[in-house]
This record gives sequence, C-alpha cells and structure tokens, in this order.
Amino acid sequence: MKVLVSDKFSDEGLKVLEDAPGITLDYQPGLSDEQLLLAVADADALIVRSGTHVTEEVFRAASQLKVVGRAGVGIANLDLTAANHKGVVIMHTPFGSTTTSAEHTIAMVFALARRIPAASQSTKSGQWESERFLGIEIAGKTIGIAGAGKIGRLVIERAIALKMKPIVYDPYLAAETIRQLGGEQVEFDELLARSDFLTLHTPLNAETANLLDSESLAKLKPGSYVINCATGGLIDEVALAEAVRSGRVAGAAIDVFAKEPPGADNPLLGLEQVICTPHLRTATRDAQVNITVQIASQVIDFLLKGIIVNAVNVPSIKADLLATLRPHIELAERLGSFLAQLHGKGLEEIRLEYAGSVADHPVEPLTMAALKGILTPMIGPEANYINAPHLARERRIRVTETRSQSPRGFASMIRLTVVGSGGEHSVCGAMFGESDYRIVQVDSCNVEALPDGHILVLHNEDRPGIIGFIGQVLGQANINIAGMNLSRQSVDGRAVSLINVDSCITDATLDELRAHPHIISASQIVL
Repeated sequence: MKVLVSDKFSDEGLKVLEDAPGITLDYQPGLSDEQLLLAVADADALIVRSGTHVTEEVFRAASQLKVVGRAGVGIANLDLTAANHKGVVIMHTPFGSTTTSAEHTIAMVFALARRIPAASQSTKSGQWESERFLGIEIAGKTIGIAGAGKIGRLVIERAIALKMKPIVYDPYLAAETIRQLGGEQVEFDELLARSDFLTLHTPLNAETANLLDSESLAKLKPGSYVINCATGGLIDEVALAEAVRSGRVAGAAIDVFAKEPPGADNPLLGLEQVICTPHLRTATRDAQVNITVQIASQVIDFLLKGIIVNAVNVPSIKADLLATLRPHIELAERLGSFLAQLHGKGLEEIRLEYAGSVADHPVEPLTMAALKGILTPMIGPEANYINAPHLARERRIRVTETRSQSPRGFASMIRLTVVGSGGEHSVCGAMFGESDYRIVQVDSCNVEALPDGHILVLHNEDRPGIIGFIGQVLGQANINIAGMNLSRQSVDGRAVSLINVDSCITDATLDELRAHPHIISASQIVL
C-alpha cells in the first residue's frame, strides 16, 4: 500500500515507513496543489504536517485514500467534513511535543527575567551594559497558569522545581485536582492580580479569544510578565503593546500570533521588552522525531492491522460496524459539546443512557465520542476519541453508562447528563431514520432541533412578546433564523428556546437579549 508523505519528515520517521512490510513510501515534500492532486490519486495513506492543505478537492482526487496522518496536534489544514463524507480516518499526534512546549514556556520565563535577548543584542553591538539589564530572580515569584491541560501541568511541575509559586485558573478542573498538581485554584481576576509571570495554555475558542484584552490587561499586577506559547488569538496584540509601553506590563514573550507570520506593522515587533519567536514551541529535534515516528507507526498499524489510534473523527471501532454507528457517534459527540458549552464548569459526573436499538451495539465508542465532545471545548484538539476517557479520569470525572430497551417514543435515543458546579443538566438526542438526528429534550423541556452550526439557547419566563423581541433583535443584527424550537414546562412558567441561526451572534447582541427582564439566560452554542 502506498503512503504519500507530502511535508518534510525526520529520517527516523521515514525509516519506520521504509521498513514496514507491505508499505511503499512515496516521499515528496513541498508539492504544489496541482502536484498533490496527482500524487494522492493512488495513495492509501497521506501523511502531512502543517504545510499541506488537505482540501475537499484532495479528498475527491484520492480514490483509494483510507487514512490521513497529521504529524502534530493542529488539524486546521485538514477538511474534516470532506474526510467524514469520504469515510477517511484522520489521525494526529496530540502528545508528541508536550514536553518541548512546556520547556519553551520555561525558557521564556528565564529570558524575560534576565532580559537575555536584549542583553545579547546590546553586547554584540559593542556595548557593555550590565547595569541596564538588571533582572529579577524567579525563585519565590508567583506564576499564573491559565489552563492546566497536558502542557499546563508540565509547566506547573517545572515551576515548582524552580521554587516558584503556581496559581491556576482552569474552570473545568476541580480545586482538589489542581491542589494535587501542586497549584492553587483561583478565579481569572485573581490570577491577573497576583501573577508575576502569566502564561497561557488554553485552546482558542469563543470563550478564550482575546482572553487578554485591554480590560483584562488593566487588571494585571503592575510590572508583571506575559507569556503565550499556546496559540495565537488569545491576546489582543495591540492592547498588549500599549500595556508594555505604559509600563503596566514589564515584558512579554510571544511565540504564537493571531496572524503568522506577523505583519511588519505588528506593534509587538518593535518593542525591546517583548521577546518574539517564530512558533518554536514544538521546534526541537526530539519533538520532531517523536511526532514523525509516532504518526508513521499509527498509519502503519491502521493499514496493516486495522488499529485506530489518536483519531480525531472516529473512535477505535471495526470498519464494518463504523458505518452503522457513525450517525450515533456524531450525535453523541454533539450532545457532549452542547452541554459542555452550556454547563461545562467544574464537572464531577457524566451519565450516559442508551435506549432502543443503539443499546444493541457496543456503546463504548459512543461514550468516547460524548466525552470527546465534552472535553474539546475545555482543553482543545489534544482531546480525541481514544484518550477522552483517560482525560476524564485525570479530571476525576465519574462516567457511568446504562442501557434501556425503552427509548421513550423513539427507535434510538441517547441521553447525556452532567453534574458540575452549575448543578445537574441533561440533553437528549434521537435518531430520525438511519442518519438524521435531532436534539429532542433539554433538561425537562421537549424540543426538536438540529445539532448543527450556530444555536442560540435561551431560557426565559413564558410571557407574551418574547418571541417577537428575539426576532427583532436578531433581525436588527442582520442574523437570519434558520429554525426556531420553543418549549415550556407550564403556562406562565419557564421556557427554553433553541434557535438555529446562519451566522455568529456577537457578544453585543447576546447582551441585548439578556437585558430583557424576562430572559434568564442567552448562550451561543457552536456545533
């Protein structure tokens, strides 16, 4: 079977492919878009890094393609919708570079504390300015860590070894879990106010975009340092530059930018107090070898043994059963993502109930999918179908499964319940035919909504005029309603609305909806 590698690969990774029986390696890094379409036509597997964009056109051209392996974590260069439509498995390597990323963060701490880049440049220019580059000790300083996933945990571990004091903001982890890691759980504003060094380790999503904006930067401890080796878009770069100029922030170390490479007009590039590196968090020889050897081995195991590891679009399941369960897998994952975005804070327990025909099949892949849906908004792309149960155990979240032959009016149904800091909440999904599925219940309210795209979820008091007000606000914001599903528990009681819309709803529009005296909550879900 032919394996096409279209990006630069380590010699060690290539050797794994060359030595595999029954595998023919086609190594062509740097293909143009047109060349890629020709080369992939007879490939059984395609291995890429960030340089190759695997588009819908590529999937159409690859008539024999069974699997795409991404050496690394990010999958933004892969069209998952096209892969799912084609039935191609997408794998990645979520943990091959965690140590390297954590070490780069610690390197940034040292570089900022001792002003190493600027001092080096000054000395090379013929100056000898030891007094100008007076630094600080990091021992005894407080390091604030936003996000305690795999990398954040390694940063905590290394910070403790350096005699720093770690405080952690991660609303999806229990205080006891953070305490066992060696950190102290704090709210976001306290993290800002107490941190001498603030480092970000969160995924980029609607909740974390511009996490550090002008408002939050104004709450930082004066003279603190900011580090981002996670992902671009977490920081308002213009606001950070202004905070550095004003002296509110003593310095910053930025490895990832909202636009990469950053434009020449990016204000951070011209500031001596800001260290800029070109996305080096995974750029070590060790990490590159790790991820290429790992993805090569995963692809070989899939082609030769049918073993699926670290897949982002299917759980570990036999191919003949995958076709039957795929719609249920998609439904379970979307139910998980739905509840996580609404009620994902401080989760302690997750309960899954399978009823009807779905209970006749193995439900472990469905549970994996639901857990992946719940965990991805919290920790980002490192969550996949295979490691989701492990990640849930790490967070001390209890997971239980039950089966029932009584699907309560539907041929096949999945009920997902979460218990966390916001109380107990559930969502129920059901199959309508072989591949069509809907959300049919939210908590105790019956609905019928498509779990797809942008969904406005409203809880409100059942009063006349609410629906008209919602339509007016969305219309004024030029947001088209694709579907509206309303339900109430009793006349003049509480009601829930699930409104599918064609585009993203801005924070200002959500705030306008929340300002209505009879609207209790308004949230946007993206599935």
